[in-house]
Amino acid sequence: METKDISVFKTLNTINVNGHTEKKKTGNTELTYLSWSWAWAEVKKQFEDVSFEIKMFDGLPYIYDPNTGYMVFTSVTIDGQTHDMWLPVMDGANKAMKVEPYQYKVKNPNFKYARKDPEDGLMKDRYGNVQEEFLIKTCEAASMMDINKTIMRCLVKNLAMFGLGLYIYAGEDLPEGDDQKSIVEKPDFNGDPQEYYQDEESKAAQKAEQVGKQKIGDDRAKSLTSELIKNGADPIKVCQWLGIKRIADITEGQQVSIIKQMDKVVAQCPYEKKEG
Repeated sequence: METKDISVFKTLNTINVNGHTEKKKTGNTELTYLSWSWAWAEVKKQFEDVSFEIKMFDGLPYIYDPNTGYMVFTSVTIDGQTHDMWLPVMDGANKAMKVEPYQYKVKNPNFKYARKDPEDGLMKDRYGNVQEEFLIKTCEAASMMDINKTIMRCLVKNLAMFGLGLYIYAGEDLPEGDDQKSIVEKPDFNGDPQEYYQDEESKAAQKAEQVGKQKIGDDRAKSLTSELIKNGADPIKVCQWLGIKRIADITEGQQVSIIKQMDKVVAQCPYEKKEG
């Protein structure tokens, strides 16, 4: 019996499922879903003696707790070997769905870039938009469609216990928090599935760096020019100092530095009014 179980696992675990997955991203969370119909068909092709069961509770395909939400259960048997599996009913943000919708807080990723406005004391980003430390999100109430989808996803997860697509669950149990990583699939040079992780914080830093290199353009150049003159800096000298032809060629990153260090800019590039 043990030899048969190992044979089943080895057979299904070597199958590359990458061409039959779908990625869904909500915020910083990216999940990979394997098609249940393809997964079931693939297992049936490999083994004749296969069956699955949806667990029922008083005639319902789920159990419900008002504090924790819904949970569904399945059972799969292949060549006499049985594995059970369970899965909570969740929304796109991986929040447990309940009978009634509810709200919860998440950290605002833009808050760390906000600065306190000296005039009104509010935290604002560089564009003047108010940024709160936390955002309010809503988890909608579960519907029968949500329960149905979860049952089929539970079946796929159940099949993974036998080896099929098991690698796409490699990062499922990572702890929640700011340093949480998301799974990204990438085939290696032999076409075999290989898992690796991309740090969301690293990606955010790369994106911020790319934004910082973008030029501010003509419209924002007018505003910056006025700000420079108002503070006593000569826009022409600023361009010469930075080695650019016009204010519009200043990058996002340079603009932030100029505003933060306006005193230094004025000292380096003083605006001198012509007499007469």
